[in-house]
Amino acid sequence: MRAWIYQDSKQVKKKGADDASWFVGWYDPEGKQRCRSCGSGEKGQRNAEKLQRRIEGELAAGTYQMNVRKTWKEFRTEFDTKVLPGKRITTQRAYMYCLDNFERIIKPVRLQAITTKTVNDFVAARRTEPGMRKGTLVGKATINKELRHLRAALRKAHDLGYLSKVPKFSFEKEPKKLPSYMSDAHFLAIYAQCEVAKHPSDLPNGVTACAWWQGLLTTAFMTGWRISSLMALTWDDVDLEAGTALSAAADNKGDRDQFIPLHPIVIEHLKALKVAFTKQVFPWSLARAMLWKQFQRLQKAANVKPTKKEWYGFHDVRRGFATYNADRMTADALQALMGHKDYSTTQRYINMARQLNPTVANLFVPTLPKKEQGQAPDERKA
Repeated sequence: MRAWIYQDSKQVKKKGADDASWFVGWYDPEGKQRCRSCGSGEKGQRNAEKLQRRIEGELAAGTYQMNVRKTWKEFRTEFDTKVLPGKRITTQRAYMYCLDNFERIIKPVRLQAITTKTVNDFVAARRTEPGMRKGTLVGKATINKELRHLRAALRKAHDLGYLSKVPKFSFEKEPKKLPSYMSDAHFLAIYAQCEVAKHPSDLPNGVTACAWWQGLLTTAFMTGWRISSLMALTWDDVDLEAGTALSAAADNKGDRDQFIPLHPIVIEHLKALKVAFTKQVFPWSLARAMLWKQFQRLQKAANVKPTKKEWYGFHDVRRGFATYNADRMTADALQALMGHKDYSTTQRYINMARQLNPTVANLFVPTLPKKEQGQAPDERKA
């Protein structure tokens, strides 16, 4: 495709050829005619010739950016209304939280002005901001999560032709620690204290908060489902006679519908909740934050704590399922049950489980010499 150089005839007639501006004209990939002024005189002509060569090269190579003057506000409006609605609600919230923070700190005007330095300035500012817990700062994992969403949004802007180059991203270095998981002993201790739960308190037909929590925790520990999938589960998705539950594509990261077999102990707990005649298997009318507070209340009553943090999270129950079942089923079965989209994610859980729950019973044990009664620990039989 070709670009051309010209001077406006009206300017030439009014100012003369030496003072009239030079322009470059071309048709973009959508067939719209474009032009750009390059100044007047010999310098303007040289600028026009240089721009002509660049535009022709970009058009030929397919790298031409059509809307490099797009503002951040225009892109954000388009991104929020056309891109985000196709994603899950939780993903939409994560994007909006990240982009809101970026807007608040950087106050971007034009997309084209966002560079690697801009991203680094954003990270530097986030490091100094308070975290969720009192007296803490925003964690490295949180910053990296926001950077991943920001990078994906800017890549979309690049694909749409609004950004000529995606900035380079330098992620925070996170310490690789073994994650925590809920042991069976702690699960049983918490299960036994479910009677102290105060919410949900609006369950009909005599269904208690204790039965609700015992059903939720048992289902979580026996299926490995995410808490979001469990809270989205409806009775239309459950067949207690067949002993299956439908993991809907809209509620799992695997993006596929699949029927999951339920253990008899799970079915027993779900039957106790069925009499409430609610749409959701685990109805919850309060703010989601109250769910975590009630879970912490149960842990406090059971007097259990994870080794490396203050409280267990629901994902620790999920890791508990993986830890105890990684060597009891095939990787494909574990992937299906846990709703992983990528097999590499399942493999990470398997590797984690083998580190957290080693089969020490199969270790080689050397035959040690027996000690005579009353012999000191460092004495050896002559």
